[in-house]
Amino acid sequence: MDETVKAAKKLEKMLNNDSIVRTLYNVFYNLYIKDENAALKYLRQLKTLDMTLEILTKTGVGIIINRLRKETNNSEIASLGKNLIKRWKKLVPDKPDGSSKRSADDDRVSDDDGPIGTKRICTGADSDSNDRPVSQPSNPTPFFMLKNQDTSDPVRLKAREMIATALCAGEIPSGAFDAEYLAGRIETSVFKVFNDTDPKYKQRVRTRVMNLKDSNNPNLRINVLMGTVKPEKLAVMTSEEMASKEMKEMREKFIKETIDDHQMTTVGGTETDLLKCGKCRKNNCTYNQVQTRSADEPMTTFVYCNNCGHRWKV
Repeated sequence: MDETVKAAKKLEKMLNNDSIVRTLYNVFYNLYIKDENAALKYLRQLKTLDMTLEILTKTGVGIIINRLRKETNNSEIASLGKNLIKRWKKLVPDKPDGSSKRSADDDRVSDDDGPIGTKRICTGADSDSNDRPVSQPSNPTPFFMLKNQDTSDPVRLKAREMIATALCAGEIPSGAFDAEYLAGRIETSVFKVFNDTDPKYKQRVRTRVMNLKDSNNPNLRINVLMGTVKPEKLAVMTSEEMASKEMKEMREKFIKETIDDHQMTTVGGTETDLLKCGKCRKNNCTYNQVQTRSADEPMTTFVYCNNCGHRWKV
């Protein structure tokens, strides 16, 4: 299996909200789909982030970046990769005197520009495929293909394009996931709900796009980009769940006022035959008067028809 795909699988398990892991994941995704410009963008972001020895050890990314910068024809990727490797070398503690000699595998994957202490970074599983080029995946249905590139349906591809555009509708925070990658996962999750591109599927996609593009609700888009809201979760969220905090508070206030209005006419109300229901035309009502406005304004009369249940206020 291609080393890039292996590293990506490990990184996905570590994603959570770690900006370093997210950026590394974006690098591998864009290398897989051969988008060098996007990969360069995320490599530049890596220069601004503080790498940890734990991530280097668990993923083996040092070896992969080192191989990448040697094999690529893009001089900027090669230069960035070399600079990153030099920085990451400093994270690995020097071996004490008298320590055992490095294995032949270590010597083979490390050179003057490679990451020292490579054995600490590379896992046994990764070392099995050291001789395979990063740009030639050996698996016919590799990781990213299963996750993102699993359709040629023009309707679904258009849906992904719309979602990706919505995700890019504002400023992209540093360390965010790749928008096209997220769009693929969101659309795939929506499709799994309906197993069709029928009107229900299209409506579900449209509501995701509208809410992501809503300038009054920027937190939703940012939370999706940063991984706080998972693509699979966004695919099934209701409009109420996607709404901004202000909209939720407004909706709750409206519901409370509506409930209060309904309760006002039935709790402690006064029965009268002087008010006529506009719905059933009967003069069998209960009313209540409440000061809902300023003191110098007239009181509001809440009326309930005891005959048909119609409610109104005067």
